Amino acid sequence: MPPHEYPILKDRFNSGTKKPTIATEPEAIMATNRVTSPLTESGSQESRKVLKRSNSCEKNRRRHKYTESDNKLAMRTAKTFEQTICTLIRFTAIVLTISLAPCSGSPTTIRANEDSPALTSAVQSHVGKGYEFVQNRKFQQAVEEFQKALDLDPGLTRVRYQLGVSYFALQQWPESRREFERLSRETHNDSAVVYYLARLDLQEDKLEGAINQLKKIAADPPFPDTSYYLGSAYLKEGQLAEAETWLKKASESNPRDFRPPEHLARVYLRAGRRAEAEQQFTVSSERRQHYNDAARQAVDCVQELTKQPLEEARAVCRALFDPGDPDKLTTLGMIYGEQGYFQESLEPFEKAALLDPDSFETSYNLGLSYFRLKQYVEAQRWLAKAVDLRPDFFASNALLGATLFTLKEDEAAYKALAHAYELNPQDADTATLLFQVSMLLAQQRWSRNEYRESLGFLQKANALRPEDPEVQKRLAEMKALLGTKASSE
Repeated sequence: MPPHEYPILKDRFNSGTKKPTIATEPEAIMATNRVTSPLTESGSQESRKVLKRSNSCEKNRRRHKYTESDNKLAMRTAKTFEQTICTLIRFTAIVLTISLAPCSGSPTTIRANEDSPALTSAVQSHVGKGYEFVQNRKFQQAVEEFQKALDLDPGLTRVRYQLGVSYFALQQWPESRREFERLSRETHNDSAVVYYLARLDLQEDKLEGAINQLKKIAADPPFPDTSYYLGSAYLKEGQLAEAETWLKKASESNPRDFRPPEHLARVYLRAGRRAEAEQQFTVSSERRQHYNDAARQAVDCVQELTKQPLEEARAVCRALFDPGDPDKLTTLGMIYGEQGYFQESLEPFEKAALLDPDSFETSYNLGLSYFRLKQYVEAQRWLAKAVDLRPDFFASNALLGATLFTLKEDEAAYKALAHAYELNPQDADTATLLFQVSMLLAQQRWSRNEYRESLGFLQKANALRPEDPEVQKRLAEMKALLGTKASSE
């Protein structure tokens, strides 16, 4: 999106809402009742208009306009998670390589049953179709075919296993549990069956059961991410020491899996170890870049959106819309956002957020899309959550501050922008907006005769622009006023 089209802050100045005017003024500063608010880097005459205290702050905001340079803050933060197509693809994780990796094979006990008598052609047909549907991620059709095969031969544990996995992918938890509990009896607690039963317990917040099940198979895990799920269960249970142990093990044993370091970062955040959390968030982001080959659907979607109108490209992109995979959903949302289809990005992002409510990435991108759609209340909700999940990430703090400012929540905007500035004091655009908010809050406090609070905000503005003549003038006036009041007392 070109910088001049980015919907940053100007909405606030176009509002027709007015605040009550100030009726009276202290005699000590009747002659110096101007409070300027330079809103552009150029310091032009327009941005230096005097703001009379008898006028409301809202009138002042409508009087001034932001220049394109002031829009850089939102543009820069908006681009934090939007990379080139190649980077976006590297940032993706496809479920067949992680979340549903067990679909690619069957556990040992179940594979042993493949030596059973040859299947009839009808059964083979259903089984073959079922596997093809699984490969194409059409799990509902796969369920139908596997069930038909089992109707003809109920003893096919290998097929029943795939049926249970397909139900799991469809998030049909009771049906999936039914099949795996039967398999548990028939296979004498095959480790892969135990694995899925544990994941079902974890999905249903039966944490004690999940932990007990996963501990049974952790020494000889059927799948590489067993320790990851055990660590996740401990994290949900609030047992941070055990969660750290198993998530570290998962991260070490699966050096290409981005999930263990991401959850390990959550452990550190809960423990107040922010620096270590940021390190793990970085590791997690880097690991995502290794999934290039698994992102063919993302490539196709990007290419179609580039070449075709949205309605024609939508059918190809829909392949990424996997209701059980937050990573693919997030990828689809990011692709839509990259191409400027912000409204279309909302559905996959929101479904991803339901699947993984503690995902920082999803929350941030949802906030970003709502921000671009000028739906600032919703943007605030998701950006606030992103900041809560990852307090020390600059971009989310900066964009939250801009959103709050647009919503006229100046004090909250000041807090977010101040923290963003602490995280990245070199960012000139954050400093500019923080300066503006500081000046507005100083004006508001001054109009309410809260002079010491006003002085604090002026001092913040002065720290940001120590050479600004208007700030110096207002500081002098405020200090003189406070000195006069102290002498009279």
